[in-house]
Amino acid sequence: MISLEGFETIQAADLKTASKKLDQNEVDVVLCDVKLPDGNGVDFITKFKSKFPGLEIILLTAYGNIADGVQAIKNGAFDYITKGDDNNRIIPLVHRAYEKVELTKRVRNLEKQLSNRYSFDRIIGKSKPILQAIDLAKKVAPTDTTVLLTGETGTGKEVFAQAIHQASQRSQNNFVAINCSAFGKELLESEMFGHKAGAFTGAIKDQKGLFEEASNGTIFLDEIGEMSLDLQVKLLRVLETGEFIKVGDSKITKVNVRIIAATHRHLNEEMEKGQFRQDLYYRLSVFQIQLPPLRERVADIELLVKYFVAQYSARTNKNILSIAPQFLDILKLHSFPGNIRELKNIIERSVILAESGNLTPDTLPIELQVNEAAKSTGKILSAFELASAEKIHIQKVMNYANGNKTEAARLLNIAITTLYRKLEDYKIS
Repeated sequence: MISLEGFETIQAADLKTASKKLDQNEVDVVLCDVKLPDGNGVDFITKFKSKFPGLEIILLTAYGNIADGVQAIKNGAFDYITKGDDNNRIIPLVHRAYEKVELTKRVRNLEKQLSNRYSFDRIIGKSKPILQAIDLAKKVAPTDTTVLLTGETGTGKEVFAQAIHQASQRSQNNFVAINCSAFGKELLESEMFGHKAGAFTGAIKDQKGLFEEASNGTIFLDEIGEMSLDLQVKLLRVLETGEFIKVGDSKITKVNVRIIAATHRHLNEEMEKGQFRQDLYYRLSVFQIQLPPLRERVADIELLVKYFVAQYSARTNKNILSIAPQFLDILKLHSFPGNIRELKNIIERSVILAESGNLTPDTLPIELQVNEAAKSTGKILSAFELASAEKIHIQKVMNYANGNKTEAARLLNIAITTLYRKLEDYKIS
């Protein structure tokens, strides 16, 4: 009957045989009699479910009773039905059980993808500075210790924070991030700790804060050096007691949250200026990890370029076949004040501009090309030199005109033939 519904079926006469067949085959749904030659189906549900957690079991009996039915469900059975009276329910039940198994598989697959997306494997690099930072992060991740990530803007502090959370005991709970520089003092306090209705103009209902949203999980406080001294006091109390009071409230709220903070500022200097509390600094910096700037990770540039090329090729539906050595050489000589974020933007632009599937120096920003030209000629080109300024201006106009040479010539107020000559002279594509 069940095979006629398109299901592949396997049969077993007793629990011992069934156990062997489950070991040898991938089974989604089991129809099991209660009374079997070597045992009771109700008792064996727990054993099967602990060994095969994704398995769904439907129990069948000719002698149904409420006590057995209740115990079967408690043990993890999908359902418990009486043979004869409930025969018409069997096929719909099998379909429902199978749908539940498929849904569980999809959820687990998504969880696995999410785990991979935010794991330490996502951090690209083989240079000594980045490997040292990863090693420290892996060591602190399984603990509940507060972590302070320091380093220049664009070095990947949030990526590290997510990886630490994903490798922690809190990974099944929320990871919540907030940029402390994105809000004014009052709004940041409300965002972090929540507020009661009527606490301020526009507060028309009670609002949970991000600390509550992150309860039993992790909160990432980015750019914590921008936080006001008043809020620093409130954050210190959370670190010490796990308690805070919402804006406009008089009642204490308790949370269990791991805090990972990050800053591009030198907090020691901020403390000397009176801009950052010393006691908060010592609570935050129990375990500090300094993330290296990209200019100290030259060995990682090629790996990062290939990673971002693959990413943006897929997004723009372009097939990048090769990366010119000169393209990489120019990038390796660049100081990258914006670090990985800057490199990411450069590669996205280059992939968009690439023709014939090749990344060449002329797809790089004009400023990098000018710097390379200066290095190759041995002379420093000033932005005020006519040739340098003209090349930069023509490139910008070409970009504005989306590569339309006729439109670019009109905007530049020159003949189209003159534009073609200059494009060839300056090697602008």
